[in-house]
Formats: sequence, C-alpha cells, structure tokens
Amino acid sequence: MRALLARVDAVLVQALIAAALSFAHLHDIAAAAGQDGWKAWAYPISVDLLLVAAWRRLRSGGGKGSSWCWFVIALTASLGANVATAGLLDIHQVPAWLRILVAGWPAVAFLGGTLLAHPTPTAEPDNATEHDVEVIGDQEHAPEPAPKPPAHPAIEQPERPAVPVPAALVEHARKVAAEHHARTGVPIDTPTLRARLGVPAPMAEAIAAQLA
Repeated sequence: MRALLARVDAVLVQALIAAALSFAHLHDIAAAAGQDGWKAWAYPISVDLLLVAAWRRLRSGGGKGSSWCWFVIALTASLGANVATAGLLDIHQVPAWLRILVAGWPAVAFLGGTLLAHPTPTAEPDNATEHDVEVIGDQEHAPEPAPKPPAHPAIEQPERPAVPVPAALVEHARKVAAEHHARTGVPIDTPTLRARLGVPAPMAEAIAAQLA
C-alpha cells in the first residue's frame, strides 16, 4: 500500500510540475504577443482544457478522428510555447505571424471545445414495444385460414400469337417510357405507350411486355 502511494505521489508531483511549467510558458507567449492582464492567464487554461477534453473523448472511444485532430492541435500549441520560450524566440520582438496565431486561438479553442463536448448524436433504431411483440407473436402462432374454393371454374383463355416487334422499335419505346417516367414519376401504361408510338394494340402490348 505504501509503495502504491509513493508511486501515485511521484506521478502527481511530476504532473503538477509539468503542468505549471507549460502553464507559465503559454502565459509568457500570450503576454509577449500583446495579450496582457487576465487574458494572458486565460490562454494556458484554454489550451489545457482543450487537451483534456480531447483526451477524454479518446478514452471514451467516440470520434477517434476528430478527437485526435484536436488533441494534436492543443498539444502543438503547448509544445510550441515550451520550445519558443527556450531561447528560440525573442520575447521582446514577437513576429507578426505569432501575434496572429495567439489572437485567433480563442476562436479555435471554442470551436474545438464545442465539437468535443457536444458530438453529433447517432440515430438509433426504434425498439419495438411489448404490445408490438405480442401482436407479432399472436400472428405467428395463429392458424392459417383454409383457402376458399373458386366460385367459378377457371376458363382457360387461348394464348395470343406472339407479335414480332423490331428491336429498333423496342429501343425507341424504352426512351419514350424513360422520358414519361422522368416527367410524371409513374411508369408508362400500355394505352399511353400505344398512343405515343402509334402502333396497334397487340404490338403495344408486346412492347410493354418487353419493357416490364
């Protein structure tokens, strides 16, 4: 137990030291870029909060791509401030591009925090109620009704002889049917097809059978 507490205490102390140093570096960069007063202290808070929010989304397993993107952005801002204050940047003469990045960071942090805190909800299928399950179960176990005998004996109709239709006429009929469907939203019927093509009724029926 004491060994576990010693490891936990060491980790906490190390985390506090790292957080304090990173916090101070971000504050120094913001102050050097013209964000003085309380605004310089707000910048490191926004960077750390965005980093923690992205890490929590990664741990929860949701939105891997966007979570990694915002995690890298926040980590780059933190590491960039640490490296810049290590003597690679003249704090008294901050370049214009760094002032632009610092001035635009609040909008970036707000966008990332909002997307991480309020992800897009996924549509879930509606669950069937108990009443629906009972109705379905009753329908499955209900006996099937016996088929009713036909009232009149079926009379066999003599088959009509097949009407030869040229292939070119069939292709033209397909174009006419497609144009009718695109214009009205419903398939073309046989009388309309006959009127559009100007062919006899048997040939129009034969063409309609090939289009079906």
